Amino acid sequence: MLAWQVTRPAPVATAPLRAVELPIPEPGPGQVRLKVAACGVCRTDLHLAEGDLPPHRPLTVPGHEIVGYVDALGPGGHGVSGPAGAAGSRPPDPAPAAPIRLGDRLGIAWLAGTDQTCAYCRRGAENLCPASLYTGWDVDGGYAQYAVVDADYAYRLPAGYSDGELAPLLCAGIVGYRALLRAELPPGGRLGVYGFGASAHLAAQVAIAQGATVHVMTRSARARRLALELGAASATGAYDSPPEPLDGAVLFAPVGDLVPVALAALDRGGTLSIAGIHLTDVPVLNYQRHLFQERSVRSTTANTRADGREFLEIAGRHRLAVTTTPYPLTAVDQALEDLARDRVDGAAVLFPDGV
Repeated sequence: MLAWQVTRPAPVATAPLRAVELPIPEPGPGQVRLKVAACGVCRTDLHLAEGDLPPHRPLTVPGHEIVGYVDALGPGGHGVSGPAGAAGSRPPDPAPAAPIRLGDRLGIAWLAGTDQTCAYCRRGAENLCPASLYTGWDVDGGYAQYAVVDADYAYRLPAGYSDGELAPLLCAGIVGYRALLRAELPPGGRLGVYGFGASAHLAAQVAIAQGATVHVMTRSARARRLALELGAASATGAYDSPPEPLDGAVLFAPVGDLVPVALAALDRGGTLSIAGIHLTDVPVLNYQRHLFQERSVRSTTANTRADGREFLEIAGRHRLAVTTTPYPLTAVDQALEDLARDRVDGAAVLFPDGV
């Protein structure tokens, strides 16, 4: 099968990934194999390619926003939970898990495995498990024609979306949703969104659907226009002040300089949630200006499977407008370079069978 591997982390302009032919992987016990239909290109993939995140193993196949169709089952039982209803309708309850069958459309996301025995897993915080495994970092991901996943970590997907539209929901959507939860926005609250790429444009729609007033701050004029089209109350430059104090904010741009900017925009008791896995250095904060009056800042680490199921159920009830830029699987280098240079509208998505 055709796949792409990170051979030597370096700036994407120097083509740090290499196209290779690999054997089609065989699913092990409790696993399923998907024929990949679409795979989103996440900024985390860019950090891995360029070495901002150190590789966990050599020659990893990146990609963790995978949509595909089951074409092989490993030994053992197979059941996943998650939405299967049409977008705009309420999906069925996720339990009990429905058995996986050949031909089912499933999703593979960032979290690929946890030990389920540590203190974090036992308290429902499996995203903090020290033994966690991640798709495209610890195990091969979706920059390939086939991918394998433990059935317990696969997701059922809502109907009413194309394969390409679903791909960014599996990380940009899920992790953005967790970051939104971490902002602890009160009902009807005022939310600031800093940066407006793949993850932000999905989280903002969820917040608006739940009754929030959303103000977007981003450097891209194109992204500001999109934000207003999707229902944002305002859209201004990345370092501009929102038109009103914020009850909560989410920083999606991996720019540490924006942390004090966002904190200064918070109302009393407001929370800033940082969504990314990587962030440039944060400047020195002024306690009175940035933190006093019970303002707080918190990070977001990956997601739990419960986060994923909950977000995909929301996507089934509220049809999200998913903006994508398609690329053939043969154009991985171009997709990553476009992402690095902010030339992507919404989310970049790879298609193994071409676009």
